[in-house]
Amino acid sequence: MPSSKPKARLAGLPWLRYAPDLHVELEQCRDEGKDVSGLAERIAAIQSMPEDDPRREIEAARLLDETIALPVRADFPYMEPSDLETIRHERPDGPRRRPVSLSGDDLFDRVYGAWLGRCAGCLLGKPVEGWMRERLLGFNRAIGNYPIRSYMSSRHSEDIRRRFEIRDEPYWDGGPVPWINNVECAPADDDTNYTLISLLLLERFGPTFTPDDVAVTWLGRLPLLQLCTAERIAYRNFTGLIAPPASASHRNVYREWIGAQIRGDFFGYVSPGEMERAAGMAWRDACISHVKNGIYGEMWVAAMLAAAYTTGDMREIIRLGLGEIPVRSRLAAAINEALLWPEQGLTWEQALDRIHRRWDEANPHHWGHTIPNAVIVSVALLYGEGDLGKSLGIAISGAFDTDCNGATVGSIVGLVRGASALPEQWTEPLRDHLRSGVRGFERVPISELAGRTVRLIERPSGSTQA
Repeated sequence: MPSSKPKARLAGLPWLRYAPDLHVELEQCRDEGKDVSGLAERIAAIQSMPEDDPRREIEAARLLDETIALPVRADFPYMEPSDLETIRHERPDGPRRRPVSLSGDDLFDRVYGAWLGRCAGCLLGKPVEGWMRERLLGFNRAIGNYPIRSYMSSRHSEDIRRRFEIRDEPYWDGGPVPWINNVECAPADDDTNYTLISLLLLERFGPTFTPDDVAVTWLGRLPLLQLCTAERIAYRNFTGLIAPPASASHRNVYREWIGAQIRGDFFGYVSPGEMERAAGMAWRDACISHVKNGIYGEMWVAAMLAAAYTTGDMREIIRLGLGEIPVRSRLAAAINEALLWPEQGLTWEQALDRIHRRWDEANPHHWGHTIPNAVIVSVALLYGEGDLGKSLGIAISGAFDTDCNGATVGSIVGLVRGASALPEQWTEPLRDHLRSGVRGFERVPISELAGRTVRLIERPSGSTQA
């Protein structure tokens, strides 16, 4: 019998070779305010070399070693450090902590709500991750689900399935695409893998964990192919004994992408009212794979979740999150601009239109970057009015990284509302279970994860400043 060829060759796996995404480095350097004169021509020459020519990767690596060392122009208007001390020096004045008083039952309800909301938002956005906005909204309009107000199914007429290229399998992990009719609990995803990893990290090392502790936990608990973009490059760097923080910048063109922003939630869960503490832990996590705005995205999310224990005002939560990142950063500027849109009379749809005019979803560097996705999260929180379904619907309608943005929005709204106040239409399909790619957590009750989170909060060491 003829042998069947594997679906993907090792050499074809994304985010492990340098040459294919050198054009991302060109855009990243421009974003950072570096002089990119002559860089486009060098990249074109390297990418024109045959893929099987070993010199292609050698030249790509040499170029990346040069571009990371390029200085920032003197006229660059932003101040964007990556070290924690300077980040804290550049942040605005504001409360770093607020008192929180919650009983055991109330605390569990809030934490459980955060876990459920994160899983629900991830599940809503996961089947349409990578869809362009026109296709995503066209599909939901065609099935009578716009504004988006429920999970999406693949059970539709052949006409609908053909028009919108609906498929059920195979998915990246070999299983069915996680439409609501194909799942029996929250599916495995990197958005929830990292939340689990952070739980394990604090259970093992406590709140004073180091960046090296994060790297070692990844290596022991996550297979390489469970990671994407910046995280996959960082993992590769760990195995080459390139330790944090160098692991974040060494030949890593994705260093400001969204990967760190999706990892910050748990540090907020375990820091009720302690915005600075949450952001500090988020920095120690983010700095192993990201720099500048990539780091700020995680610090912002962690601080927002810490603040969400103290207020249900989404505008205030966003501002308290911004209090932990540099005021003169591109991320802070973009979010502060979005905070004005409701006051200017924009509807949520007009706000999303404005995002799409500024960033091109068809450009991978824009699609995966921290900043446009953070602005979508902000719009969903501002216009969602604390309603889980409305907030998630807006987040997914923004397209870009749908499952990441849905997970972050669901996490914040879920923590504010608490599990007991979340509609069953969003929580019941989860069946209180989460699958993951984390070794030892292949399928685990979500309520158990919430209970373990609460125990970390209640430990004496859980109040340690970090």
